[in-house]
Amino acid sequence: MIPYSQEKVYAKLSDLSNLEAVKDKIPTDKVQDLQFDADSVSFSVSPVGRLALRIVDREPLKCIKFEAANSPIPFNLWIQILPVTENECKMKLTIKAEINMFLKGMVSKPMQDGIEKLADMLAMIPY
Repeated sequence: MIPYSQEKVYAKLSDLSNLEAVKDKIPTDKVQDLQFDADSVSFSVSPVGRLALRIVDREPLKCIKFEAANSPIPFNLWIQILPVTENECKMKLTIKAEINMFLKGMVSKPMQDGIEKLADMLAMIPY
């Protein structure tokens, strides 16, 4: 749940250059070397290394779809934003990754933890 309207949340997240305002709130022990423009974001995460995501589709007010541009595991990420009231919305993050069975056991838990941390971070942004 996010205590801001669907419109405000979508407006902030659909233009990644808005991350400049919250860059100093992102824990440097988790994410380093954060760089972004309106359509893409890249960062380093240990032990994975450098990752890059770019927006591939925007459905105004409802959904922003990302694709991994630089990742050892190809994946897509969707941020869905649903209105609850005029001044509150809820967010759902979905990740779809192409992981072979050998790697699945090793990366499923870290990927789940990462998506949960991302959701928590996105919920704390002042929209």
